[in-house]
Amino acid sequence: MSDNRSLVSIANLSREKILYLMEMAREFENHPNRKILDGHIVATLFFEPSTRTRLSFETAANRLGARVIGFTDPKVTSSTKGETLKDTIMMVSNYSDVIVMRHYLEGAALYASELTHTPIVNAGDGAHQHPSQTLLDLYTILQTQGTLDNLNLYLVGDLKYGRTVHSLIMAMRHFNPTFHFIAPRELAMPEEYKQYCHEHDIRFVEHEDFNEDVIAGADILYMTRVQRERFSDLMEYERVKDIYILRREMLTRAKSNLRILHPLPRVNEIAQDVDDTPYAYYFQQAANGLFAREAIICDVLGITLDEVRNDKTILF
Repeated sequence: MSDNRSLVSIANLSREKILYLMEMAREFENHPNRKILDGHIVATLFFEPSTRTRLSFETAANRLGARVIGFTDPKVTSSTKGETLKDTIMMVSNYSDVIVMRHYLEGAALYASELTHTPIVNAGDGAHQHPSQTLLDLYTILQTQGTLDNLNLYLVGDLKYGRTVHSLIMAMRHFNPTFHFIAPRELAMPEEYKQYCHEHDIRFVEHEDFNEDVIAGADILYMTRVQRERFSDLMEYERVKDIYILRREMLTRAKSNLRILHPLPRVNEIAQDVDDTPYAYYFQQAANGLFAREAIICDVLGITLDEVRNDKTILF
């Protein structure tokens, strides 16, 4: 029953589709406040805690004139009574035009998309995929570099559990990137993603060192948080949580076009003194989440780029 308009995985998107969504996001950056979704209902089902992703999707829906229903805490839903994910999806699809879902189980979004004709947007499933974050990352990279092609992307920190970096590899396969994976051995990029790179002719280099010499060639330095919630062994977490901290003095050899990204929230991995350098771009990156998610919601609802460009409901 899967609706092919669902956004479950970034791996399903072609180069053309990614660039199309980038154009749509640019239209929303120019005019984010509209009534193009007046009369539509967006359901946000967050079975796992989230602040930025949920607020970003809900703001996107509200700025486009849609109504939002849903929950932020599964403890207040019927799942505490034993209701299955299937029954929750079937019930909510009766009330909404699109379902934005974050779930702690890998594959939950794909499963949900196979149950209903209501399009599903994957807002994160376990350590697996986070396609809306990836699209806002791509938009930010395009915004700061002027292209997505032939870039050097340095991914730092939790490359084992970090779903944002896994999704970014899949998305960038269309754009001839060179990746540098910087992680301690315990958090190294999983073999399956290195194999994915081999299969798609994506160049990559692995490092355990993190210093100004290692990162001097970066166009994009993508920092990640070591996620305590993904560790079953807290001793292991304590050992690796502060292993890589980006400090201002490490940017002395940075390329002028370097931009530092982070999916946020940060903990200690970017020192506060980096914030006022010209390289810091993570707060602007977060702001781009609004435009990317406006594009995603419209796209899964079948609203085209031409319709967005010709939209007469722009407010201000």
